[in-house]
Amino acid sequence: MKLKKYSLICLSVLLFSCSNEFDINEERIIKADQEPQNWLAHARTYDEQRFSPLNSINDGNVKELGIAWYFDTDTNRGHEASPIVLDGVMFTTSAWSVVYALNAVTGELIWKYDPMVPKEWGYNACCDVVNRGVSVWEGKVFLGTIDGRLISLDAKDGSVIWEQLTIDKSRPYTITGAPRIIKNKVIIGNGGAELGVRGYITAYDVNTGKQDWRFYTVPGNPEDGFESPILEEISKTWKGGEWWKVGGGGTVWDSMAYDPELDLLYIGVGNGSPWVRYIRSPGGGDNLFLSSIVALKPDTGEYVWHYQTTPGDSWDYTATQHMILADLEINKKNRKVIMQAPKNGFFYVLDRETGELISAENYVPTNWATHVDLETGRPVENQETNYRDQVVEKIKPGPLGGHNWQPMSYSPNTNLVYIPAQEMYFNYGVDKDFKYDRNTWNTGIDIAATVPPSDLEELNQLLLDIKGHLSAWDPVEQKEVWRAQYDWPWNGGVLSTNGNLVFQGTSEGNLNAFRADNGELLWTKDLQNGIGAPPISFEIDGVQYLTLMVGYGGAFPLTAGLPPLHTGGNINGRVITLKLGGKQELPEPKSYAGMPIPPKATEDEASIARGEYEYHQHCQFCHGAGAVGGGPIPDLQQMSEETHKIFLGIVLGGSHQDEGMVSFKNMLTMKEAQDIHNYIISQANLTYELANAQ
Repeated sequence: MKLKKYSLICLSVLLFSCSNEFDINEERIIKADQEPQNWLAHARTYDEQRFSPLNSINDGNVKELGIAWYFDTDTNRGHEASPIVLDGVMFTTSAWSVVYALNAVTGELIWKYDPMVPKEWGYNACCDVVNRGVSVWEGKVFLGTIDGRLISLDAKDGSVIWEQLTIDKSRPYTITGAPRIIKNKVIIGNGGAELGVRGYITAYDVNTGKQDWRFYTVPGNPEDGFESPILEEISKTWKGGEWWKVGGGGTVWDSMAYDPELDLLYIGVGNGSPWVRYIRSPGGGDNLFLSSIVALKPDTGEYVWHYQTTPGDSWDYTATQHMILADLEINKKNRKVIMQAPKNGFFYVLDRETGELISAENYVPTNWATHVDLETGRPVENQETNYRDQVVEKIKPGPLGGHNWQPMSYSPNTNLVYIPAQEMYFNYGVDKDFKYDRNTWNTGIDIAATVPPSDLEELNQLLLDIKGHLSAWDPVEQKEVWRAQYDWPWNGGVLSTNGNLVFQGTSEGNLNAFRADNGELLWTKDLQNGIGAPPISFEIDGVQYLTLMVGYGGAFPLTAGLPPLHTGGNINGRVITLKLGGKQELPEPKSYAGMPIPPKATEDEASIARGEYEYHQHCQFCHGAGAVGGGPIPDLQQMSEETHKIFLGIVLGGSHQDEGMVSFKNMLTMKEAQDIHNYIISQANLTYELANAQ
């Protein structure tokens, strides 16, 4: 019986290999509305609207939506991909840059490709070892890996066609974004500004992997000369300092869009390295092209125009957030626009031909700036929040932004943009003793200012103060039309459809369907794990499906230390596909066994205090502030008795390196590691006492 089943699987794979060419090309993506049954590109179309013309699932029947199938991946780390669906086959990725080809109707695995990323490279990933998906083009699948490789696979069987290293491996670069393909060029950026790199974006030939062009987003060392005239020009906006030693930042780690008519590629550029301008550019200056939208010619990478959302960024206010192209009537004039809600809290509408600012209004509460001056195009900074010489508390938004990587959606039916917004703040101060360290984050921020309160009442207030919402935003009138409020931030990306629906997953594990026109909640489904990825929709044999990646992860879960209802924990991520009348049920998740009794805490308060500082300097970025794990990575307060015994062997000896936990022997002394352990034990005892007092 088993042999027969195996033979059938082999036969299905053989038929699959022979019957599909996966001939996605530029013409098909431009004309994607002629085949709405497929999801051909990252956001379906080059304009990145994330709107599905399908309407079999609509506001009248969405309550009948149920799970058609699910597929378990091999990891519990964050899942952020947008699948590609073509002719009944789905291509998607999980954490650690693993690629899956699935039968889109049944969820059956057709092939899997694991690039075998060295787990220790995950330390360089500031915001989890996530991957946002692949591109498919003329029979090939293109993947960027967390360790900086660009790989071309045969779409039929997942075999490697070519592989190209896109980074200098002596620097902590990573790739988490999905490549885009334009004019037979596969285009990819990278991340790593938190640890210290110089940003750029590169185009490679789809057939050979040969580099066609590279565009640097910040100037290098002026003594080495400049790669292009525009870099020499923008170097004048960097004043003083030696930013090139840390890298300068400006990584292009996520958003891109393309206008075939104008033949312009738009890229979103990230934060400075370090974050603090007073350190990287002490003489001031706008520090171009940090926190900017830049338009390039895709044939050559030649600069055309830019708009900087946050001049002289000192808050980690990236402009890498999702960009949407649309044609809007504004003041009785048809305008070709590009729209973005970057981290800084303002929603921007620009002329995408010239980069001219049309309008900007805050879509979340902001206090770092009062407004954007439409004459100059610059935000008017609030000098009361200038943290150059002092710690300033509760600056809004914080470094995770009013909106992060999770994609927006635009509906041409309602003319609304649906923003996965969040209300968060941060305490900023300058690290007066900052020195570049290749082995850790190089933000220039005073870590002591960012440690969460230990007082229970203050912590509870913090939890009440941070939240998220889905905002239906009118880009013409620059105002919110409706809102769905959530108790928690870091909710998922958005899909709008021709069925008058908006779909969004939440960090607490629910998939919601709202009426697109008025925001009425029509349907919700508990998917058992936090959701960050955006849904997509496709149709096969007249049946419309909805698919999304489910698996909690990313910057907030790793660093914040504030777990919501569903954190992932030991639950691996999933691909979940739904349809009307779907009857599949998810297995019951394992129940929480309860917190182990922690070891007795030391009475050495000085050791605990030192440990608190070293923990937040080295460990917070993965294991969470306050030594509270956010879910995807082990919560150190939950360590077993055995793990406590081998703690120093893990931290200094590298005994768990194969799981991504690198050795810190070059960063910590034995005493410092012991102090960290004492701090974790102290926090665990407080948590245990509180848990058992309730």
